[in-house]
Amino acid sequence: MRVLFCGVGALGSTAATLCRTLPAELAFVDHDRVESRNLLSQAYTKQAVGRNKAEALRLQLRNFYGVTAVAFGVRLERSNVATLAGSADLLVDCLDNEAGRSVLSGHARSAGTPLVHAGISGDGTFGLVRWDERFTPDPEDTPGQATCAGGEHLPMIGQLSAALARVVQDFVAQGTRRDAMVTLTSVTVQ
Repeated sequence: MRVLFCGVGALGSTAATLCRTLPAELAFVDHDRVESRNLLSQAYTKQAVGRNKAEALRLQLRNFYGVTAVAFGVRLERSNVATLAGSADLLVDCLDNEAGRSVLSGHARSAGTPLVHAGISGDGTFGLVRWDERFTPDPEDTPGQATCAGGEHLPMIGQLSAALARVVQDFVAQGTRRDAMVTLTSVTVQ
């Protein structure tokens, strides 16, 4: 089984790291580079600064845990989504923009590939893990808006990433599709 994490920023890098023991091949897509400010909220070390995020995560998993993964250091777009996602058995959306989420959802629906989305609110008060058939992406307040850049939502990032990793784990192990909502006071799994 191949699990493709699309977007390995705060949620994606943390959830993927928590999925490192799954009986699955992990793959990552992200065009962005690790910046010093990312170290506050993302699962990267200082040595990763300047590297492509997908490649940096691949190297960290190999160096720290002996896990082999695949990295695609490109932006997910209509022109390449079929190539990048074509061999995946599960798509995990941790993108932070409506356009990318829509491209991924369109591909998943046409290819019949399971897709689970994860996202955190801009103010860090709640987060969702929801399967594609029950998910509607909403636009950013400001195009390109970063919600997790400064580490101010780190506890919520950790909780939501853990909930996402468990949803992925349950799907890989049993094919179970659960949704989750994480707030400042509770975690609800459905």
